[in-house]
Amino acid sequence: MDHKTLILVQCRDAVGLVSKIAHVLAACNMNITAMREFVDEGEQQFFARIACAGIDAPDENKLLRELEEALPQGANVLVNPRPEKKVAVLVTREYHCLGDILTRHFFQTLGATVCCVIGNHDHLRAFTEQFSIPFHYISHEGQNQEEFEASILETLGQYEPDYLVLAKFMRILSPEFVAGYRERIINIHHSFLPAFMGAHPYRRAFERGVKLIGATAHFVTTDLDQGPIIAQQTTPVNHNFSVKDMVVAGKGIEKAVLNRALQLVFQDRVFVSGNKTVVFE
Repeated sequence: MDHKTLILVQCRDAVGLVSKIAHVLAACNMNITAMREFVDEGEQQFFARIACAGIDAPDENKLLRELEEALPQGANVLVNPRPEKKVAVLVTREYHCLGDILTRHFFQTLGATVCCVIGNHDHLRAFTEQFSIPFHYISHEGQNQEEFEASILETLGQYEPDYLVLAKFMRILSPEFVAGYRERIINIHHSFLPAFMGAHPYRRAFERGVKLIGATAHFVTTDLDQGPIIAQQTTPVNHNFSVKDMVVAGKGIEKAVLNRALQLVFQDRVFVSGNKTVVFE
């Protein structure tokens, strides 16, 4: 059976990059089975996701070295990133996004392993533990933000997750915390960003009389609700919708958008370019 290899490339754009990559792979007796590439002309950045196969498993260190030598200086190349990601889920009280994640985890359709759930309220402990997943209650009360986040980081240190998923975790994280998980914190926001950033977007949408509501999954940065967007979706509403009706409709979209974003990220299909993403669907 052919040995499968996945290669991710992000580098400065230059003439002949695809040819150089193909030459290195051919020299290693590897056949390209699928390749997606994109050039961000404004930023002069090249992105590629390459699936290949060969009779023998490649020497990954040698392949990495040869690709880096063939590409522009400073190229970011990954060979066979970890196929099964580990994720920690941070929650508050709302269960719908966590429930969807844990159900997919149970039926092995999430594309990752949930190593723990951390809540700043204890409401979702019993639900989480039904899936035999550790739940850690870390209250934000009685602690300043630095102490609260230090407790979270200490817990995360036990698991070393690849990604953090904020599944309706209604707390703003400090720049220092975000920097420690740069481009590895995924949040679901209950509006179609950049509209209605911050709190209470459904009520604000109702007051504005919008005809569409939506949800946005994005990477967390130090700018609130302004990180690179991974996935979005909308649904129509009208004058008959109350705020409560919008919340109910929105929860379904939130689950769908978050799941789509996680699938893309866990399959290594998302690259970050400044405050945008390149998504190879």
